[in-house]
Amino acid sequence: MLQLDKLVLTEPGFRLVADFSVPMGARVAIIGPSGAGKSTLLNAIAGFVQPEAGRVLWQGQDLASLSPGERPVTILFQDQNLFPHLTIMQNLALGLSPRLRPTPEQLEQVAQALARTGLAELGNRRPAELSGGQAGRVALARALLRARPLLLLDEPFAALGPALKADMLAMVAEVADATGATVLMVTHDPKDAQRLGGQTILVADGTAQPPEDTARLFANPPKALADYLG
Repeated sequence: MLQLDKLVLTEPGFRLVADFSVPMGARVAIIGPSGAGKSTLLNAIAGFVQPEAGRVLWQGQDLASLSPGERPVTILFQDQNLFPHLTIMQNLALGLSPRLRPTPEQLEQVAQALARTGLAELGNRRPAELSGGQAGRVALARALLRARPLLLLDEPFAALGPALKADMLAMVAEVADATGATVLMVTHDPKDAQRLGGQTILVADGTAQPPEDTARLFANPPKALADYLG
């Protein structure tokens, strides 16, 4: 279980509080106005933002002492975090062998992840040679390889068209099913939240609200969500 225990995040002119838990295996969208703190919340869970107060716990363990690389987290950003000078296969191998000295077994794992995400023929290309959808698939292949229990998505598919975005969200579900990951996904698009299913966290007015059933939340939105949706 992921628990945000009386968490307080502050920046100049900004304050966000969160006090709730997310069960293992949940798929949770995070929605709210621009600047409300959605990405900051993910970055705090990942270890890139230090809280002013409160704790981030996973399975009862306080993550405060762990660096981002040590946390049980894979996070995907809009730029997909791919190294431009490495091939796709090398980018994926980094997830298993940080010194880029993968064993034959690890190379086989990479090949399987490429095949599973429809990239079997693209392993020798570099990121600049990929489309946006292909880059998204690489990022998801890396998440599959890392198999961390928390998968955080900070609008990695925002630049994609509706049909391709729907494909990527279906692949997120496949990766989550394969790894058992708990998924938290920042989005500005209510359709994305509904496609993800599960629950939604509303971030507005300085508070990240506890997760609610997505269908029920959108059927009867509180004022902050109704104002955001227009």
